[in-house]
Amino acid sequence: MMCAAEAGKRGRRVVLIDHADKLAEKIRISGGGRCNFTNVNTAPANFLSQNPHFCKSALSRFTPQDFLALVKKYRIAHHEKHKGQLFCDNSADDIINMLKAECAAGNVHWRMPAKVDSIEPGAPDDGGFIVSTDTGVVHVHSVVIATGGLSIPKIGATDFGYRIAKQFGLQLVETRPALVPLTFDAQEWAPFVPLAGISLEVDVATGSLKGRNADGARFREDLLFTHRGLSGPAILQISSFWQAGNPITINLLPEMDVVQALIEAKQSSKKQLGNVLSQWLPARLVDGLLLAHSFNGDVRLADMQDAQLRKLGQLLNQWTITPNGSEGYRKAEVTRGGVDTRELSQQTMMANKVPGLYFIGETVDVTGWLGGYNFQWAWASGVAAGQVV
Repeated sequence: MMCAAEAGKRGRRVVLIDHADKLAEKIRISGGGRCNFTNVNTAPANFLSQNPHFCKSALSRFTPQDFLALVKKYRIAHHEKHKGQLFCDNSADDIINMLKAECAAGNVHWRMPAKVDSIEPGAPDDGGFIVSTDTGVVHVHSVVIATGGLSIPKIGATDFGYRIAKQFGLQLVETRPALVPLTFDAQEWAPFVPLAGISLEVDVATGSLKGRNADGARFREDLLFTHRGLSGPAILQISSFWQAGNPITINLLPEMDVVQALIEAKQSSKKQLGNVLSQWLPARLVDGLLLAHSFNGDVRLADMQDAQLRKLGQLLNQWTITPNGSEGYRKAEVTRGGVDTRELSQQTMMANKVPGLYFIGETVDVTGWLGGYNFQWAWASGVAAGQVV
């Protein structure tokens, strides 16, 4: 819609084809129904791609402030939440209606629902493309693919964009679920199943954080225990960086050196270990962690050896566990990977070897952090293509 509106306002004749029955369902369900439509802190560093420089051009030419100006033009009430995230006060429908109005201002024509059966090159003399749909054939000068990734298939996600890219000989970066809860071996996770619903702020890290080729990341966000593993913003963030077979490390008390605190408390406390730890962490979490790592919560802290306290303190500051997978595309908020950016112009989003064919948004190998960044990439890449298509 962003791209269609931009092109339409330039006087281009635009038809927007969508296979879905409901318009912009991914916008509608985002941010708990209030649409986290951008992040004021957006920078290229907030995106993952095999070419981290690719997103710079589009993001610099259409910023969060530009989208915010549009939001203010339509008098959409909004507020800033955690770490620069902007949400609608009322409903995500405000953003959808704004984009529909922008399309109307550009005289965009709609075919919806309409299933695209094929996209073929036009005749050599005519150029362009022939788009065959179940509502008829359209002859067009250009085609923009804005069909997203594989995430949340129940609202219509498909591999359509990737199939079109392959058809026209473009390379793909392998796709996988991102911003997704992580799961663990059922037997290993059994002691933690009763902890489902517990949430707390943690530091979480994975991969290498050192050297020129560092492939890791660290975030401080809320962690949520589930019946099958871990979720919450901390895990969604780290999931985009996590590689299968690698561990993640969680600091359950990021503001505290637990070893030092335990050894100091030992000098004066007459409390049992479980009661001491429950001053710092939820009691259910303490019980689960002690059980899983064979500590006796009933023993008096004063009766424990310093070596035991060091081992326990390190566990709480550096709890290292290895996921066996994720909840997959069913629960993933976005898809990592997609159309290889080396195949596209970073200024226009057009395929270098297929004039007139464009790929924008999540279809491309540009994946944002949690917190409005993926929407900003959608708006910015849409505008980049819309200004030239």
